[in-house]
Amino acid sequence: MAAGEIAAVKPELGLVCVTAGTEVRFRALTRTRLLQRGEAERPALLRELYADNLRRVETAIAFCEANGIRLYRLSSALFPFADIEIGSGELDALAPELARIGERATASGIRLLMHPEQFVVLNSDTPQIIENSRQTLDFHARVLDNLQQPRSPWATLILHGGKGGRSERLIETIETLPERVRLRLALENDEDVYGPEDILAICRAVQIPMVYDVHHHVCKAKLTTYDDPAVAEMFWAARDTWHPTDWQLTHISNGRETFGDNRHSDMITAMPGIYRFAPWIEVEAKGKDLAIGALRDCWLPSAIQTTE
Repeated sequence: MAAGEIAAVKPELGLVCVTAGTEVRFRALTRTRLLQRGEAERPALLRELYADNLRRVETAIAFCEANGIRLYRLSSALFPFADIEIGSGELDALAPELARIGERATASGIRLLMHPEQFVVLNSDTPQIIENSRQTLDFHARVLDNLQQPRSPWATLILHGGKGGRSERLIETIETLPERVRLRLALENDEDVYGPEDILAICRAVQIPMVYDVHHHVCKAKLTTYDDPAVAEMFWAARDTWHPTDWQLTHISNGRETFGDNRHSDMITAMPGIYRFAPWIEVEAKGKDLAIGALRDCWLPSAIQTTE
């Protein structure tokens, strides 16, 4: 596929979890702190924390509405311990509130997604880790269900490839995932083990979308420029895994000290030219909303002009 073969798009820039300031922040809870409470006290502690974080999710939706942000990644740490018995019931009790907030996001045209933590590994050598990973993914999917989000890649669940050299095991596990997980699942290339070509092959095998992360590609392949032909090649290849293609999700971050530094910078100072054709871009800079604002001022106007 070539640039001239697609319709012009206005890239939507997405906020990841929190803001640079205090506008959107969430509370956390460690296992140690939870276990310091008596067994009878724990449900009330979780109930109060979940309700508070849910109010903060609504604050995040309001922030996105006020700032014209149409893509928001929900934190994976909103409801600690809700994937096990002690917290599951407390989260279920909030289902009506989750539905109301999710419906508000949908009415405002805000796309919601989640990115479970790196400990979710579907192709581990250890069966129990695979089972725990399945349960964690199912929990995330249950949150999206309660938020009234569709069982489709629109409400994306993003996952990395996991254990190296075990592509076949990953394919086998994905094919047995519950529908509410599998229909939302997308795989992202990483900087250490699964490069974009590797993830693309897996995505094609199980017919799920690929989230192309250009910075991970740069780091793993030791590219020296976003103009490298491999960047455009992988962008278009990933696009073909999305149905519809205008749901394609990509990631952007820059190296902190050098172009190939795997640590994320505060702001985005370089963008791939091909991202002018990316409909949805998660901005993974430490500057969060400040980075989005700078891109809107300095990059987005030229991106729109080019695609038009």
